[in-house]
Amino acid sequence: MKFGGTSVANVERIRQAARHVKREVDPGNQVTVVVSAMSGKTNELVGWVNESSKLHDAREYDAVVASGEQVTAGLMAIVLSEMGIASRSFQGWQVPIHTDDAHGAARITEIISPSACTSPRTSRSRSP
Repeated sequence: MKFGGTSVANVERIRQAARHVKREVDPGNQVTVVVSAMSGKTNELVGWVNESSKLHDAREYDAVVASGEQVTAGLMAIVLSEMGIASRSFQGWQVPIHTDDAHGAARITEIISPSACTSPRTSRSRSP
């Protein structure tokens, strides 16, 4: 399930989204949840990058901008756990998905089977 920025704009909206997840989990469905940064946060983070330097390394830009999704993912995992749903947030580098090198428009080239990874720390993940 994917929830965009408006759907997770604040903690109450995250709770609403989590209730949608619970409706899928309760009958026994296995669910993966993907969240965006909370509404307006990506623009705020991009603004901070541009204020810091007009010429910046794309990898550092990604590190700053990805922090918005990381916050939302952590909050969603906390709310889901509170509802009794086993959950864990992951950062992009912890997920075994490989992409090509097209910065900003990368395409998935490979998804590693979870059974091939012993743990998120030892996976062959590549940062987006």
